[in-house]
Amino acid sequence: MRAPFKCIGLIGIPRKLEAIETHSVLYDWLVKLGIEVLVEDRLAEYIKFPNNIYASLDKIGEQADLAIVVGGDGNMLRSARCLSHYKIKVIGVNRGNLGFLTDISHEKVIEQLSPVIAGEYDDDPRFLVEVSIYDNGKLTNSGFAVNEIVVTPNTVAHMIDYDVYINERNAFSQRADGLIIATPTGSTAYSLSAGGPILAPHLDALIITPMFPHSLAVRPLVIKSDKPIHLKFPTTALDLNIACDSQIILPVKPSQDVIIRRSEYEFNLIHSKDYDYFNNLSTKLGWSQKMY
Repeated sequence: MRAPFKCIGLIGIPRKLEAIETHSVLYDWLVKLGIEVLVEDRLAEYIKFPNNIYASLDKIGEQADLAIVVGGDGNMLRSARCLSHYKIKVIGVNRGNLGFLTDISHEKVIEQLSPVIAGEYDDDPRFLVEVSIYDNGKLTNSGFAVNEIVVTPNTVAHMIDYDVYINERNAFSQRADGLIIATPTGSTAYSLSAGGPILAPHLDALIITPMFPHSLAVRPLVIKSDKPIHLKFPTTALDLNIACDSQIILPVKPSQDVIIRRSEYEFNLIHSKDYDYFNNLSTKLGWSQKMY
């Protein structure tokens, strides 16, 4: 058994006010256990705690041993992009919809978290991807994503032409509504909706999934994650957008180059000992329901 956690951060901006109840329950419980608690400062407008315990995500990453993210996968993605720069462990309490990354039930939050707080948990590190935008060889913008990088035109219902280079070798050219570069973590998100495969989270791979391609021969492609993906848009006239986890939008000119690679950062996701990825997958996607 590992050493118990001594300083814990509570994170998560509520989409529904009922989620605030979970923050209160967790705070009172952790304080009674004698654990130091830091609360994300953006929660101050929703719930009143002592002023000296509010902290930024960066401060929580620097000072806490564990971050408990309360909410849905959106809150986890936002938090993970920041906390991946620190050694802090991260676990999620589901107060959203599907909750692929937030697997602790809010109804049983104390029961399921008690052994975790005491040091009984399994590690499940997840790598991020990084996108870099270059203009004539000069870096102009960059971003990180846990799930996926999505390239689309900035005008709805238009197509783009793109050339894809993998490890600096010309791989293929396509015409489509856009392109998704997803991690194994993101394989159950946007990429899945676009027809991409599901990858087990421990796989060292990236998925290249075209969005509504102009050819029936086009299919998703899985490559090893250490191969950088270089995108060019030589015949595209429209300006483009790059979305990182659908939360950060970066503008791109068709004359610019986009390079996507595995990031050096990981976020240290953990689970309770009874967590089962495939059971979770089956439950979330309805695979356990009989069709007859």
